[in-house]
Amino acid sequence: MIIGAAAIAVLAPASADPTPAADAFSVVVEVDAGRPERPVDPVWRFFGADEPNYATMKDGRTTLATLGKLAPDYVYFRTHNLLTSGDGTPALKWGSTGIYSEDASGRPVYDWTVVDRIFDTYRARGVKPYVELGFMPEAMSTRPVPYQHDWRPGSGALRTGWAYPPRDYGRWEDLIYQWVRHCVDRYGREDVASWYFQTWNEANLPQYYWGGTREEFFRLHDAAVRGVRRALPGARVGGPDNAGAGDDFLTAFMAHVQAAGTPTDFLSFHAKGQPELVQDAKGGHVRMGLNTHLKAAEHEFTAISANPAFRNKPIVIGESDPEGCAACQGPANAYRNGTMYSSYTAASFPRLLALADRHRLNLEGILSWAFEFEDQAPFAGFRQLTSNGINLSVINMFKMFAQMKGRYVPAMSDHQVALDTVMTKGVRGTADVGSVASLDGDKLAVLVWHYHDDDLPGPKAAVRLQLRRLPRAVAKGATLTHYRIDASHSNSFAAWRAMGSPLAPTNEQRATLLNAAELATMDAAPTRLTARRGDATLAFDLPRQGVSLLVITPAPRETGHRRTGGSSQ
Repeated sequence: MIIGAAAIAVLAPASADPTPAADAFSVVVEVDAGRPERPVDPVWRFFGADEPNYATMKDGRTTLATLGKLAPDYVYFRTHNLLTSGDGTPALKWGSTGIYSEDASGRPVYDWTVVDRIFDTYRARGVKPYVELGFMPEAMSTRPVPYQHDWRPGSGALRTGWAYPPRDYGRWEDLIYQWVRHCVDRYGREDVASWYFQTWNEANLPQYYWGGTREEFFRLHDAAVRGVRRALPGARVGGPDNAGAGDDFLTAFMAHVQAAGTPTDFLSFHAKGQPELVQDAKGGHVRMGLNTHLKAAEHEFTAISANPAFRNKPIVIGESDPEGCAACQGPANAYRNGTMYSSYTAASFPRLLALADRHRLNLEGILSWAFEFEDQAPFAGFRQLTSNGINLSVINMFKMFAQMKGRYVPAMSDHQVALDTVMTKGVRGTADVGSVASLDGDKLAVLVWHYHDDDLPGPKAAVRLQLRRLPRAVAKGATLTHYRIDASHSNSFAAWRAMGSPLAPTNEQRATLLNAAELATMDAAPTRLTARRGDATLAFDLPRQGVSLLVITPAPRETGHRRTGGSSQ
């Protein structure tokens, strides 16, 4: 029985495989709801951006509110430039708070005005700080001139006065101490104790973020941790948020903090992919680099698992993205506005968890370095979650993740590309149609993605979803809600292009875009699902780069849902 535009067929368990269309291939996904496993890891709840001041601007506030609603007081935000000198005026890869200066006699002057405004905005919207202790205030830098960088995509220097060590490590420690003490006074000891604190950003990339030596960074980190713990002995401290560059920086960091006795509650590193523009008969297309992303994480996981003193520490991938520059535009980054980004996210997060599991590590967070860029042209091609206050498809991926709670249950797809294959070769041949599932009480959530590295048209997947050993309350009668991200669902970019790509949408057009941006369902109302002997089978088509979330809950007693059952289509 075909149900509306969703083309979801609810089949009896013994019915034949659905016959795929000529441009489709058959996929079987099996979910065993009767075998709950470990608790679901809400690793998705971390986000970040270079520019701290966007958070307090109109679209920044809206985007933070959207994130906070996904898991109130459980979502974290990391940003650069919280200690950078300036008046709070943002620019690409730049921001400032003016938190520290010195008077005519050289005495420290602390000003919490701008940084309070930023953190107040977070907390009012259910978001907590993942505090990056950086960058160097101008009055403290050993090379303060020039201070603000003139970087633009493709030109200018990024590393200027903000990137250098302090001339006085004692003053650096005191700055951190005074700030954390102020935060405790303002937000409360219990709240601040739930934040994350780490020092600097990618100090293993001297051409970009750190103008000192490795040893000077370690000294900077030790002083910062002392300052944090002086103000709040129970604060959560860690690091080093190094770039996943395939070097020994994380190994050296662990050796240093172990030898120095520097408290370390969590470890953090970054992992990025590497998309490219591939020339073809039509001029070119984007090819994602999921394999590069996974290999970067694997290198750091291997380093952690080799150190017995740290292998049980929680881990946060402090930046985890398809590539390394959110503010850089260009043809190779054309994946960002549409469904390539959301399907990549769906395919990458479970695999990063699988890599951590392989090493028996505790992956606590995967931080997406994506937010918004204020007052830019619509859909300008930055790596972001929203554009001009309008959700992009990728943010709906996190809305899907947020619905997966409780415990994982086994989900097996006969077209999910093996982890080692993806890590070595990417997804360049057969498409990757994978799945994860969770059970929260009587609520079953099944995520299915259809991913390929190449941004090219391809056949859809004719998915047969076999549900086994459903909860008793569901087996008596269930409600199915099918959420979808694809070219025509949860896709503001497609709607914008359909209206002619206006640079200044009218109020009516904006309302249309806001509606198109929301996480959409395949049917106007939930449908009834009838299980037989605790099993049920669903069939639906999933286009390339599409993602489905099927949520099955016990049916309410009242009427109003369409009933489905049997094997007709």
